[in-house]
Amino acid sequence: MAEDTGQDRTEEATPKRKEDARKKGDIPRSKDLTTMLMLMAASISMLTLGVDMVKGITDTMATFFTRAADINIAARELPGIFLNALNNIVMSMLPFVIVMIFVALAAPLVMSGWNFSFDAIKFKGSKLDPFAGIKRIFGANTVIELFKTLLKFSVIAVVAYYMIRKQMPEIMTLGHGDLKSSLAQVADLVAWTFLIVSSATILIVAVDVPQQLWQHSKKLKMTREQIKQEHKDTEGMPEVKSKIRQKQQEMAQRRMMEEVPKADVIVTNPTHFSVALKYDTDNPGAPKVVAKGADDIAFRIREIGQNNQIPILETPPLARALYYSTKINQEIPAGLYKAVAQVLAYVFQIKANPKATDVNPVPEDLPIPDELKR
Repeated sequence: MAEDTGQDRTEEATPKRKEDARKKGDIPRSKDLTTMLMLMAASISMLTLGVDMVKGITDTMATFFTRAADINIAARELPGIFLNALNNIVMSMLPFVIVMIFVALAAPLVMSGWNFSFDAIKFKGSKLDPFAGIKRIFGANTVIELFKTLLKFSVIAVVAYYMIRKQMPEIMTLGHGDLKSSLAQVADLVAWTFLIVSSATILIVAVDVPQQLWQHSKKLKMTREQIKQEHKDTEGMPEVKSKIRQKQQEMAQRRMMEEVPKADVIVTNPTHFSVALKYDTDNPGAPKVVAKGADDIAFRIREIGQNNQIPILETPPLARALYYSTKINQEIPAGLYKAVAQVLAYVFQIKANPKATDVNPVPEDLPIPDELKR
């Protein structure tokens, strides 16, 4: 689809255009949102897991250096001691690493979800175009990104300065204690600093996320001509046409079935065809076919008729003639007036007096013209 058509792109992107863009890897992303979530997860993890993690690492390192310095240990034992120490350090850090991996994988779900596209990593010669590169450098997006970078630097610098200034007395006393307690205190100070700094980045995220969504929406906007062309192309696809026809048929069938309970009589083949007729005595005109069908649809029409106590008559010649000669919501042909009249007369007499025994049955040889027989 051409992007430059000489028209203003004022129309919102269609679902197809959004899906095509997603397949190409073009989705709104906020690196600042991911960074903020990672920082907050790291700081909270350090506050909850940091002391145990630092204790485990320092204990392991102390044990390792003590054993490594033992003159009675053979050189061949050192690799085993080293691997054991490395394993203990990894196990001490494992909960923290698991939390960070989980947050890194979950962060994209906050905005646009996971998306992998081979199109996004394909080589494109246009990326080597120097004029396009200059345009990007001096474009509006670069100015916005520069503003956001300055904002991030300012916010983080100010918050970090005040945090360090406030914690300076504690920092100055770190050298007075033993190594293990000092390291635990450092971990705690770093965690709280990270937490405050990451909380301050919420302001940056509050600016970046709406800006990314707006920028992405603006980039995908379309002209009216593009929408018309997309509609034309989509409608021309065989599978789309087939789905549309299927939906239309399902809707038409559903509406037809809703009319069956309003019918006066259903004439059947008896199993292959069913035709529901209605005669409006208040309006001039011939009876109409309100529903018809063959096989499974015929069975469904009879089933609805039985549930709604609609008379069902087995008149195979008339059922076939009506099925092939009359469309739904269309009056029956003049050649079938007499045959249908006899059927309706019988039905109306039965409705008027259900217990009557002297009602003439519908004759088996209803008058059907040769040109309508099937």
